Amino acid sequence: MSENVSATEASRDGSMMPPRSRTPAIVAGALVGVLLGAGAFALFRSNGDVDCTPTTDLAAKSVARHWNEALLDAVRRDLPAPTVHARNLFHTSAGMFDAWAAYESTATGVYVDESLDAGDVETARNEAISYAAYRILHSRYLNAAGASDTTQQFDSLMEALCYPIDNLTATGDNPAALGNRIAATILERTFDDGANEADGYNETAYIPVNRALVVSESGTAMTDPNRWQPLQIGQMISQNGIPVENGVQEFIDPHWGYVDSFALPAPGPDGLPIDPGDPPYFGDPATDQEFKNAAIEVIRYSSVLDPAANVMIDISPASIGNSDLGTNNGSGYQLNPITGSSYEPNLVNEADFGRAAAEFWADGPSSETPPGHWNTLANSASDLIAPDLRIGATGPTVDRLEWDVKLYLALNGANHDAAVAAWGSKGYYDYTRPISMIRYMGGIGQSSDPDQPSYHDKGLPLEPGLVAVITDATTAPGEKHEALRGHEGEIAVYAWTGTPEDPETEIAGVAWILAVDWVPYQLPTFVTPSFAAYVSGHSAFSRASAEVLTAFTGSEFFPEGLGEWTIPAGSFEFEAGPPAPIVLQWATYQDASDQAGLSRLYGGIHVRADDFDGRLIGNAVGRAAWNQAVLYYGSVID
Repeated sequence: MSENVSATEASRDGSMMPPRSRTPAIVAGALVGVLLGAGAFALFRSNGDVDCTPTTDLAAKSVARHWNEALLDAVRRDLPAPTVHARNLFHTSAGMFDAWAAYESTATGVYVDESLDAGDVETARNEAISYAAYRILHSRYLNAAGASDTTQQFDSLMEALCYPIDNLTATGDNPAALGNRIAATILERTFDDGANEADGYNETAYIPVNRALVVSESGTAMTDPNRWQPLQIGQMISQNGIPVENGVQEFIDPHWGYVDSFALPAPGPDGLPIDPGDPPYFGDPATDQEFKNAAIEVIRYSSVLDPAANVMIDISPASIGNSDLGTNNGSGYQLNPITGSSYEPNLVNEADFGRAAAEFWADGPSSETPPGHWNTLANSASDLIAPDLRIGATGPTVDRLEWDVKLYLALNGANHDAAVAAWGSKGYYDYTRPISMIRYMGGIGQSSDPDQPSYHDKGLPLEPGLVAVITDATTAPGEKHEALRGHEGEIAVYAWTGTPEDPETEIAGVAWILAVDWVPYQLPTFVTPSFAAYVSGHSAFSRASAEVLTAFTGSEFFPEGLGEWTIPAGSFEFEAGPPAPIVLQWATYQDASDQAGLSRLYGGIHVRADDFDGRLIGNAVGRAAWNQAVLYYGSVID
């Protein structure tokens, strides 16, 4: 894997950035017409000829923050496609930065690099940023799930800012024209960036080698157990929120490794800008046991998701975190280095923690997806750091608008590139998911003891308390497999039993179930994401974001050495709980990113290799994005 990416390599075309233009770009009227869409902006009257008092508080939040939060709301309404949303976050962030940079002599625009003057620079920037963000977002989410609510929110924000949405000019030096011009340029230049936006981001050449796994039925058949297997879900939720009977998954964006990046080297013929190397393979003499052990580890995480066990653990930074890159070897911190005090214990039920982590970082319907999660965390951290806003913790303080536009550029450049790098790996390696691994091997038998029943070298390894052969003795009254009587000779696993009949009031708990019936801790309408496993997108997004936040804030630690997020009592979606609020805590941004990766094992979505190699990719991506963003900032940051 490439661990170092230079700033020169990081530019989109492999060259250094172009010289700064001193004249506004001219955008063809036909392009502006395509961008704006006929009749798309007739919801509100023009405010140009009437008095208008802004109702949006720009003192409490910068205009960039308002648009960022509106975008995150759009993400939550739409289909949870992290690739697409990471791209939209980046392009919107670049548009806002370019509008800001046009009034800053030392900064360089990413897509539109102009130098303009204004009597009131702050007012001009707010207007230019708003038109750039509005036009990009309106175009990108016009046909998305929840579009009516989303576009209404965008329109309402413009009205609250007193910017008429029917101001379509893209020529001239006024701020609205600049914003419209930036949006049109970005939409034009990225339309053919490899994402296949023209065809709804679809990639039709991919054909899965394995036929669909029917989740409601036992077991699975696989042509190649190392390759991704789509799921057939009885009540899958469509992108517009309508249940789809017998929906079969399609691989989302296997072509994404070829999408133009912000700071990555160009992908090779295999579509990999960063190659993590091979994952462990089933049947490979060198890695077969690692493959099987990975499946056992996921079962072990599933086995602790029963709060009735009442196992209490400390989830404070005193006990967890501080792991080396690509490991879970950390044991926390002796002291909070910011306050000099010890971290207070945070004792919670282990099952509640595992369920909280799985649900907080989940990527199902109504999720803001991992890139959105990290924008939310970054916004919260920024609020705590303010007003002492020093980029890289050096130099003079900056105002919140400068902080936000520069943060979003680096952060979402990294998120965009994490999608490109991670999905390049997903498309190339086409790797299997735990539900397929466990059901497939569990249906074959056990591979540990030739002297026991159901032995087969391709079966699940036996593991005391986790994986066992069902026998006449174990199904006798009062024995551990009594509920599995009639399945003697088959393989049982001790794991979460699946969604209860009433998730609002009931907890499924953990019990011995047939291995061929195993399901991850997820919603039954979602089960497992619609794309291959290796590498974990959560791990790549999260580590890339953590690297940017560390560099941008000048500290690996959250403000005051402690980041927190409260999971309210009774807020779980997959089943009832938690009985009391759970406060997730992290000392560093990297600790939070590690938990995001680990959460996918609690949730049964990934195995260790997916997580750890995703973290390695994210590390390289985040560092490259930061180095590239600094070039655009134009100011020296130590």
